[in-house]
Amino acid sequence: MSVRSAEGVAFEATVPLAVVGSGAAGLVAALAARDAGAEVVIFERDASPSGSTALSSGLIPAAGTRFQRAKGIADTPELFAKDIQAKAHGKADPAVVEAVARAAAPTLEWLADRHGLDFVLLESFLYPGHSVLRMHAQPQRTGAALMGALLAAARGTGIDVVTSAEASALYADPQRRVRGLTLLRPDGSVERIGCGALVLACNGFGGNKEMVRRYIPEMADALYFGHPGNEGDAVRWGEALGAATRHMGAYQGHGSVAHPHGILVTWAVMMEGGIQVNSWGRRFSNEHQGYSEQAVAVLSQPGKIAWNIFDGRCHAIAREFEDYREAEAAGAIRTAADVEALAAVTGAPADALASTLADIARYQRGEAADPYGRDFTRKPLLAPPLFCRQGDGGAFPYPGWARDRRSRARPARRRLAAAQSFRQRRGRLRRLGSGGFGLSLGQWALDRRRARPDRGGKCGTACACGEKRLNPLP
Repeated sequence: MSVRSAEGVAFEATVPLAVVGSGAAGLVAALAARDAGAEVVIFERDASPSGSTALSSGLIPAAGTRFQRAKGIADTPELFAKDIQAKAHGKADPAVVEAVARAAAPTLEWLADRHGLDFVLLESFLYPGHSVLRMHAQPQRTGAALMGALLAAARGTGIDVVTSAEASALYADPQRRVRGLTLLRPDGSVERIGCGALVLACNGFGGNKEMVRRYIPEMADALYFGHPGNEGDAVRWGEALGAATRHMGAYQGHGSVAHPHGILVTWAVMMEGGIQVNSWGRRFSNEHQGYSEQAVAVLSQPGKIAWNIFDGRCHAIAREFEDYREAEAAGAIRTAADVEALAAVTGAPADALASTLADIARYQRGEAADPYGRDFTRKPLLAPPLFCRQGDGGAFPYPGWARDRRSRARPARRRLAAAQSFRQRRGRLRRLGSGGFGLSLGQWALDRRRARPDRGGKCGTACACGEKRLNPLP
């Protein structure tokens, strides 16, 4: 990945706004820009858009939504922000926390009202760190369903998604304003596309082992449960353009990835009464501290694995999630009628498992306090038959950007007005297939020249090209 000089580069086509990456972040950014009047083209390296979003559970926390009010749940951005800071032990940037807490609900309702996404509120269990029910999802409760809904919205608004187009380099002028990018195609061909504005939605660097080892050493040996193409491209481009970096050690872990199946198992089984034990049959942490924190705890266990132990009630709740049903179908979920059968399945000593379960019963009856600080009294006693699943800890790095002090952001209204003018002056892009997937940039440029032969495919003076710096979000 590199940043090259834009001087003398002849771009085959120019777009007002280029978005690199068609995961949820890229698609939502493109929808917002499109609604504001900009012409948008998304460039995706894969043949089919998915990203890490499709591998997730697709759950979105938001405070004060109409979906909560319909269920009689009172919530506010202030309470949401307080919960975030408590979970982060006060280490989160207050300005970022406030912005996210306030924007989440309006964003969900905008996606529902403007783009037809069907959100439901999860009511079966309370997520770690949240004081009220505020997790929203598509009815299927999967990241793949969220991706499908966002892609349908993109198609519905005429956003072009160019697939099998890997952004390999950026072009910048002497003032470090991004002017375009290079796209690599599967057949080895190269296309140079100019842009007036650029959004990098390339996720983090979880697929880059060297960067993970450098910035998040405690997760160096963790299973990366994300898209392998997340190799830190945007981070390296940003640094090359003079941006500073922040929070490079930030990540979301997950202490419950079915092994060796590679399927996320919902943390609902823990929050509703389940426990985790190591290969010795012993608990090793407070499972309610959160699935991200639990990833580190799991990685510290023998063999870097743990077993989820839960009962039929937890199992029934977990089956509301498609990922869990997939894990069950794949044979990742096992059952045991008693402790001896559980020991046979897990390989843990039966006497250790019996002692662990006896301790849990005492905690649930209030006869003793859990040494790890978990409150067991609010959930029913685990009852046979027991269910179990082996898994390891995974991680998703989430680095942050700091805006370069020397950069100057131009007014958004001016940029969008220029892009809108461009949109009005040219014809529609021809889209091949559903929503433009597989769109050829050569065809894009040809259509554009046909629409505006006087310009020969180049942008006019009212276009936004060259008007925007790369300003990574803080």
